Amino acid sequence: MPKLKINGQEVEVPQGFSVIQACEKAGIEIPRFCYHDKLKIAGNCRMCLVEMEKSPKPIASCAQVAIDGMVIHTNTPLVKRAREGVMEFLLANHPLDCPICDQGGECDLQDQAMKYGRGESRYKEEKRAVRDKNFGPLIQTHMTRCIHCTRCVRFMEDIAGTNELVAVNRGEDMEITTYTGEAIRSELSGNIIDLCPVGALTSKPYEFKARNWELRKTESIDIMDAVGSNIIINSRGNEVMRILPLANDDINEEWISDKTRFFYDGLKYQRLDKPMLRDAGKLTACSWQEALSFLANKVKGINPAAIGSVAGDLTDVETMLVTKEYLQALGSGNFDCRQNQSKLTNKNRGDYLFNTSICGIEEADYCLLVGCNPRYEATMVNARIRKAKLRNNLQVALIADKVDLSYPYKHLGNNPWVLKQITDGVHPLCQTLQNMSKPMVIVGDSLTAQEDFEAIEYHCQKLLNQFNKAGNQWNGYNILHKSASRVGGLDIGFVSQDADTNTKEILRRCEVLFLLGADEINPSDINHRAFIVYIGHHGDKMAEMANIILPATAFTEKDATYVNLEGRVQNVWAAVDPIGQAKVDWQIILDIARASGINLPYSNLSGIRKRMVEINDVFAKDSQISHYSLPSVTSRQKEFTSDKLNSFTENYYLTNSICRSSRTMRQCSELIS
Repeated sequence: MPKLKINGQEVEVPQGFSVIQACEKAGIEIPRFCYHDKLKIAGNCRMCLVEMEKSPKPIASCAQVAIDGMVIHTNTPLVKRAREGVMEFLLANHPLDCPICDQGGECDLQDQAMKYGRGESRYKEEKRAVRDKNFGPLIQTHMTRCIHCTRCVRFMEDIAGTNELVAVNRGEDMEITTYTGEAIRSELSGNIIDLCPVGALTSKPYEFKARNWELRKTESIDIMDAVGSNIIINSRGNEVMRILPLANDDINEEWISDKTRFFYDGLKYQRLDKPMLRDAGKLTACSWQEALSFLANKVKGINPAAIGSVAGDLTDVETMLVTKEYLQALGSGNFDCRQNQSKLTNKNRGDYLFNTSICGIEEADYCLLVGCNPRYEATMVNARIRKAKLRNNLQVALIADKVDLSYPYKHLGNNPWVLKQITDGVHPLCQTLQNMSKPMVIVGDSLTAQEDFEAIEYHCQKLLNQFNKAGNQWNGYNILHKSASRVGGLDIGFVSQDADTNTKEILRRCEVLFLLGADEINPSDINHRAFIVYIGHHGDKMAEMANIILPATAFTEKDATYVNLEGRVQNVWAAVDPIGQAKVDWQIILDIARASGINLPYSNLSGIRKRMVEINDVFAKDSQISHYSLPSVTSRQKEFTSDKLNSFTENYYLTNSICRSSRTMRQCSELIS
């Protein structure tokens, strides 16, 4: 490992570290605009200049590899003059619109101009002006402010993989634009707003809405998919103003998807804010007492075997636990968190997790995607696969309809029998897999609802047992969930113990149905005599059919637990207060239970969480993942009943009730349609 001296301090760094990274390790701040530790080196801005002994001029510390014996000075008069000169050039054409710039208060240029710039400007000429570009409904451009750091260009090339941005012309005529002049279509485009060190790229939905010092910041997680990306919710008063990524290298690194970043305006529209009862075919507002009393009388007159519940994709673990134990107290076992008719069970936790883990993708040497499109089912998982492809030469193959995954892969068709050919050793891919030590298979969520899922599962696990050379420390079997509630529901046992009772059967035979935000079920599957109790936060598909509506809080308005696709237990925290008369979901179920004469053994959140740990000790392991060995394959042969795999067909931007209520998400949907 190279040893170098920085300001007289000896520092030892890993091989390949740059000088700027060595300075950071030594605790020395180096200003920068173009450098970012997740992007390729550009060396554009020259703000990171430092003095190196035996060098005739200052060096760009981001582009210089640290070498053994190197002597660096970061605080000499030469360095100070160099930084002042660079800053003077950067500000020469920069407009003086800080008071109206959305970047004000969190602008790198502002901060570094104060710390490293001159006290006055010598530039007297006219400033150049650049026409703003149309980057679509998410990104507002003010290209006169651009300092050509090219962070946005490098992000779209390296991380997003869509190559939509480019720097055209040279010198004073240089501009950042899209290749075709059309809007950006990448599902990761919002990250360039965070990357932009000036106010050239800002959030269009957030434009002129608030200043960063006015906002309250709440750390939370995203539930728009099953990844569980870490986020920061910025709120003012009782309104969510914007959502930013919270760095977590194990899950989403420093990025989030556009759906995660911009869905929040959907929290304002189509909200359910008061209890409602259907009277003479029309829903009318009522009090909580009236609604609970009416519901308790309704439940008392129904056979418990005809009472059931289905949890939606956004339901938290606490709500599913309380609902499960309420129904069990009534004498019913009709509850399910698999509203997509999935055939996954909770008998073996390793059978329904993303066992490799998201960061573990970078250790794999082969990735077989089966019936999935991770780019739109789990965007941050796809970004990690792309990273492993570029940096570690991860080989990727796909058995599904051919799609654009943002990286090259080998397409093996959309025939499940390819899996059997591989496990039988007669497919050309077998020769490649023989040379791999850590293969992984990712099975799409839609396949878990396929009639022959048992055969798919059998052959995927058999394939991994045949070609896994890493032993029990490597489990390459992964289910790519799309629903934030699915893993937590399976962990807490929110599935019927009767193998023949699935969501469709519950909907068909139950006369009283508690729908916990379950808007993705097929209305035609519901018993036409069923009394529907809808507990949710948006007036979406199933709320229109409900006989009684009980308004619940959205995830930004409560403290709750979710489990991501890796099996990592995480919490959301209330950033704003509930809307109107809405209550936390589990509190509503507790109130229903009390009105029915049932007292469950808890009355608050801590009591429910203690009960969760009693049922499954994974809930005692906050933000941790557990390792499960690859299951051995049974000798019984499983066969396919279809010659085609189910595929992802949902509109990426409109997958749940919050997104469907968002004007921004609808604009994005129209852009890609």
